[in-house]
Parts: sequence; C-alpha cells; structure tokens
Amino acid sequence: MRLRTVLTTTTAALAAATCLTAAGPATAEATTEQRHACSPAVSIDSFSDALDKTTFDGTFVGNFSALAVDRDGSLAALSDRSSLFSLDARTLAPRSVVPLADEKGAALDSEGLVIDRDGTRLVTSETEPSIRRYSEDGRILDRLPVPDALRVAPAGRAAANGTFEGLTRFRGGLLASMEYALSGDTSGAVRFQTWQRHGTSFALAAQYAYQPDPGLGVPEVQSLPDGRLLVLERGFTSGVGNTVRLYLADPRHATDTGKVANLTGQDGVRLIRKTLLTDLVNCPSLGATAKQPQPNPLLDNIEGMAVTGRAEGVWKVLLVSDDNQNAAQTTRFYHLRVRV
Repeated sequence: MRLRTVLTTTTAALAAATCLTAAGPATAEATTEQRHACSPAVSIDSFSDALDKTTFDGTFVGNFSALAVDRDGSLAALSDRSSLFSLDARTLAPRSVVPLADEKGAALDSEGLVIDRDGTRLVTSETEPSIRRYSEDGRILDRLPVPDALRVAPAGRAAANGTFEGLTRFRGGLLASMEYALSGDTSGAVRFQTWQRHGTSFALAAQYAYQPDPGLGVPEVQSLPDGRLLVLERGFTSGVGNTVRLYLADPRHATDTGKVANLTGQDGVRLIRKTLLTDLVNCPSLGATAKQPQPNPLLDNIEGMAVTGRAEGVWKVLLVSDDNQNAAQTTRFYHLRVRV
C-alpha cells in the first residue's frame, strides 16, 4: 500500500514537471534537481570514494558505521574497529584518529555515535550491547544502563551482531535503535530504547517498537528537531546486492514497549509510524561503479548517517557505507537533500 502510494505520487510529480516544461523553460537548478532525484522527497547531489582503501596515521580508513557533526563543524566518522576519525567536512580528508576501547582495553564493535553538547563522545558497542561516554582523547567517562532484555543472549534476548546500530539525540536525551528483533518478538519489530538526561548522566526512559520492511534491519537513525526520525533500513542478498531505504518515522503516540514482553503483532502495540522517503535503488548512479553485483552501482553497504544542515526547507543528509575492509566493497559518502 505504501509503495503504491509513492508510485502514484511519483507519477503525479512527473506529470507536473512535464506541464511546467511545456509552459516555459525550467531553471538550471530545477533541471539539475530533477536529474538527481531519487524520489519526490530525496535527491542526491554527489558521492565520493576518495577515502576508499586508504590509511591515515597507520590506521585503515574505513569500516565506517556512524557519522556526526562535531562542535567545530568537522565531521566525526566512527569505524566499527574501535577508531574515531575527525574528517574535514568539505574535503573529507582525515585530520586525526583516536583509538577506543572498553574498560579492560579490549576492542569494541563500535556502531553508533553522538557528540554531546559538552564535546564528549557517546559510542555504542554491539557486543554487549553498551553505550559509553568518552572524552575527546578517548578516555572512558561513564557507561549508560541497558535493559536486560536488550542484552545479547544468554544474558538477554538479543542476537549477536544485531543490537545497538543507531544512536541519536532525542528529546534532550538519547535514542538507540536495535538492528534486529529480539527472540520472542515474532512480529519482527525492533526496539528503539530512549534515555532521559540528568546533567551528564542518562537514565532509562521510554521504549518504542519500529517495524522494518521484510528482510531488512535498521543500521542507523537520526533525529530531526521536531522529534521525528530519519531511519535507514538495509539488507543484502548474495548475488543481487544491497537494499537501502530511507524512512521518516514519527514516534509520537507510539506505545511504550518497555514492559511488553513479546511483540507479536497481536498485542495492541502502536508502532512508530513510518513513511517511505526513498528507496536508494531509484537514485541516478552518477557514474558510480560497483565491485560486486548491485541493483544500482551507486549502492553499497550503507550504514552511517548524519544530518549536516538545512537550507531553504531542505535537510542536508550525509550517508556513508561500511566497506568491511573488503576488496569487493567500497567506502562511499553520499550527499543527499531530503524534504520531509
């Protein structure tokens, strides 16, 4: 039903564009935007493979799982191999890299990133899962509480490599998105956990349920100032390639699922409402090439997202792919314009 609605909207938009062209010459800006459109709501300005298979200060540049805008306007890029890079926001050139570790000095499976208002770094690790607060030089300052059910089995009900992939500021606190459903959540809905801020500490708050499309997980989530969320959904099929979709999600009126044992689809739970903004397979390839089969050569294992600004009612959104340090994958940045 949603896809049929989007296709109808697309047809109407194309018809309107045809009428405008017949009435008079379109502006160069409008023509460029039409050529770069992925959907009526999303267009792609450009992409960059400049950092693919490079190193900086002896550290491999890649495996990127999260992005954030730092207080000085630079870009922070989190590698899931326990490294946090600072990049030039315009050129993407690395400026510094800080190693991260747990309390015993062991590496993290670092996936989600928020740069807090005091400059501290909040970083998720998918192994436990956990959220730790780090200083700018990589020292552990604190660790946030996590509900028992969200812990990896046997401590909880989460599957290994399926926990806190996304992290964002939310209503003055934080929101972390699980990548996949818990054992017993037969509906396939994933849990979004929130925390309330108390000074520099965070306490557990409401939890919500979000329903990804069949076969897809949630690798990233970013909040907008009005409390709505941009949610990435992603999947991979061997021999076919990646599916990556961008949704607008509204958690208002969603049920607090913190005390709901199992999400079955028959439990009366009100899910987070979502609206498809685009399926990235429909973006123009812009000359991109792929190292493995993809339905669109522009696509790769997209995993990180940051909202980098707003101009004339359009959000600037930056995506990045996780190349898994694999010769068949690419570290690629995508510059999008998103209307919500």
